[in-house]
Amino acid sequence: MPVPQRLLASAREVEGDPVEPRHASTIIVVRDGAEGIEAFLMRRQASMAFAAGMYVFPGGGMHESDILHDVPWSGPPAEEWGLRLRCDAGLARGLVVAAVRETFEETGVLLAGSDASTVIADTSGADMQAARDALEDGELAFSDFLRERGLVLRADLIGAWAHWITPAFEPRRYDTRFFVAALPAGQKVGALSREADQADWAPLDRVLAAVEAGEAAMMPPTVIACREVAVHEAGTILQAAAARTIHTVEPRLVEVDGELFLETDLGDDT
Repeated sequence: MPVPQRLLASAREVEGDPVEPRHASTIIVVRDGAEGIEAFLMRRQASMAFAAGMYVFPGGGMHESDILHDVPWSGPPAEEWGLRLRCDAGLARGLVVAAVRETFEETGVLLAGSDASTVIADTSGADMQAARDALEDGELAFSDFLRERGLVLRADLIGAWAHWITPAFEPRRYDTRFFVAALPAGQKVGALSREADQADWAPLDRVLAAVEAGEAAMMPPTVIACREVAVHEAGTILQAAAARTIHTVEPRLVEVDGELFLETDLGDDT
């Protein structure tokens, strides 16, 4: 794949040891719409240091508290997630917690319930918005937020989808796990995250057409995830995730006839 225009300068000037990537998580939240499966996408503020102006899924960097705090939990244990994500149980737990926390912070969608068989149906209201703001500002721990409301994180409501690591030449690098989840019944997306200037549900086929036409900007991992998810339905997205074999993808910089490309092991259609 060609190197995105915004990365050409750093790709040509790369020198020294690469920056250590930060662990991060993102959730592709989907629902079925009139034109097929839809995903919730946000356009990052132009002032953001990473992926400015790009359409992305909800997510962000893992915090130390995502690992250290005892977050109320229901669903597959951390050890099982570790096998799925090919990492130790502590890191796996942190990645799942980060995915659910960041998605709530940025969208108001909360993958949690009062027990293993329920999901909170309404995340609107001033108290929930205040909690989102406090979480984003680091003034509230996600574990405390859940306990105060008698909720447990529903780890069974998400599925592991992909694993991408930012190319070595980039000044900001992330080691990102992509997850999928269907929008829980009754929940609606809340107020816009402060990191985004636009956000909405969009049919994935239309999104991909807009990217192809140059009308929307996306990083390659997001484009590929959209292509992969677009052939499924929201109701069966977790089964699709469970059937996937997840490979770590770290694009490599190659030069062909003076032009820079990013090479992966995913095939020529990337």
